[in-house]
This record gives sequence, structure tokens and C-alpha cells, in this order.
Amino acid sequence: MNQTRSENKIAGDIAGHEYLVFRLGEEEYGIDILKVQEIRSCERVTRIANSPDFIVGVTNLRGVIVPIVDLRIKFCLTAASFDENTVVIILNFGNRVVGIIVDGVSDVLTLAADRIRPAPDFSVTLSTEYIQGLGSIDDRMLILVDIEKLLNSEEMELVEQSAALAACSS
Repeated sequence: MNQTRSENKIAGDIAGHEYLVFRLGEEEYGIDILKVQEIRSCERVTRIANSPDFIVGVTNLRGVIVPIVDLRIKFCLTAASFDENTVVIILNFGNRVVGIIVDGVSDVLTLAADRIRPAPDFSVTLSTEYIQGLGSIDDRMLILVDIEKLLNSEEMELVEQSAALAACSS
């Protein structure tokens, strides 16, 4: 399913929004392409003591200490099996740079507003506050993630403080 960006655009869609599509297990997710700084292969990270389980560690990216989040753990999915398709998406939003480990990146899709449905409400048992909605194109369903809401948590603040302390002491 190698399509070019123009083939992915919906006919007549001028005001569409672009999403980077990535996989976690069998599901496809989309994040705002404007938040993506780069895509890298999985590399060795330095573990920070007492950090949440979903933070696998930090890495030094051209002088910037970047926390690395395993989205499989954050989303309570089965343990990741790292292979040649596993990548780290480096995100840049606001004053924060964060890496997320995903099973693979497939493409960039443009979705018009009429192709995006609101996220279902699963009651208080499942937090969906970081899900922007569900996007559909042809036979594909994308879970659209508000990555800023997902990664702008108190847990991330603690990790960044620990990473800064680790960088100062080395």
C-alpha cells in the first residue's frame, strides 16, 4: 500500500490536516505531522531511576536530553518486541522534545474534517482525554492522538527534572 501523499489526499480536500501514521500492534494511530521533528531507529537509552514504567530512559540528541516513552506500555498493551521496523519518533511541541517508541511508521495521510469522528466515551474506566477522534480513509481506521495531552503530564515533568539532574552530574 505504497501511495504518494497526493494519492492519500481526499478528492477536493484543500483544508485537510496531515497526520503521521504509526502502528502499535495491529492498530494504526495518527499524530499531527507538525509535532514530528524526526524519525530515528531505536538506540540505546540511559534509564532514569524511579521513573514511571513507560519511560524507558533518556538519550542525548545533539546536546538535548530527550525522554523516551514506550507507547505500548503507556497504552497498557502487550510487551513490545523490538525489530527492524521499530522506530523512535522525535516530537517537538512547545518547549518539550520527547521520543516515542512505536512498532513502525507507515505514511502521512491528509484527513478532511468530515473524515474524523469524535472519540467514543468509555466512561471513567478508560481515559480517552488524549484521543482527538477516529479518522477513516477507505477501509482504514486511525486513532488520532493528541500527543501534547498525552505527554504533558506531571509524570513527564518529573522525568525531565531527573534527566536534567543526570545531565548536570555527568
